Amino acid sequence: MNTKNIEIVVAPREPHYVGDGFRVHNFIPSGFRLDMERMDPFILLDYNSPFYFPPTEKPRGVSVHPHRGFETVTIAYQGKVAHHDSSGNSGVIGEGDVQWMTAASGILHKEYHEEKFSKEGGYFQMAQLWVNLPAKYKMSAPKYQGITNAQINKYELKNNNGFIEVIAGNYKNIEGAASTFSPVNMFNARIEEGGRADFSFPAHYNTAMLVVAGEINVNGTQTVSENHFVLFENKGEDFSLEATKKSVVLILSGAPLNEPIAAQGPFVMNTREEIAQAIKDYNLGKFGYLEE
Repeated sequence: MNTKNIEIVVAPREPHYVGDGFRVHNFIPSGFRLDMERMDPFILLDYNSPFYFPPTEKPRGVSVHPHRGFETVTIAYQGKVAHHDSSGNSGVIGEGDVQWMTAASGILHKEYHEEKFSKEGGYFQMAQLWVNLPAKYKMSAPKYQGITNAQINKYELKNNNGFIEVIAGNYKNIEGAASTFSPVNMFNARIEEGGRADFSFPAHYNTAMLVVAGEINVNGTQTVSENHFVLFENKGEDFSLEATKKSVVLILSGAPLNEPIAAQGPFVMNTREEIAQAIKDYNLGKFGYLEE
């Protein structure tokens, strides 16, 4: 076994709010060596650990804002989110579903707690990732993939010890539900106590995991608790997870694009000139229109 070992384990940072509906711990980019270049193509990870939102008549969330140059991926673990964008796409994702939005050349969107969930209140748990786009696709047309849990292919682990949800990429010949612009693997490993799952990715892929629930022993050597993030070394290919409690683990592994990154707020391009153009285009209304 060509083992891929842990490089660092990162505890959750103090949460902050994105809008008034997302109470998140930021892992990427952060000051723990987890900058955009090191984690490429995963250039942002905000994690809303389980948090109770009381009932409200006005849905909480993030009002209209722009993006260009990357994709946003929202994974729902608890609660429901409604999405609207300036390309005319909209949808609601609930527990187990995924919203995969390609901003590419530019889009306006807004995300809110779904209306019924807002009125009833409840526990809310989500992960949002930004996945960088290769330079040749940054100015392609925006698109939207609303992926229900039923559409996500699953690999059953031995002895009824759980399953792997293949959101993107490939796990043991099970294909992911999402289409991607570069090699990206994104899985939810749902492992029963005592269950085990093995993973293998190319050594140079940037590989990480977030323990969404439970507790996981990695390679039989180190136990990682809930809400902690693991970055693996860019050496070796194989690692194993054993659940010491019933667990959910978000697995990320992608081929680095190895292209220059210029980022400012909601825009991620390759040069400062492209950032300036994105700001200009946004101010000129070229990202379309979306009602608040």
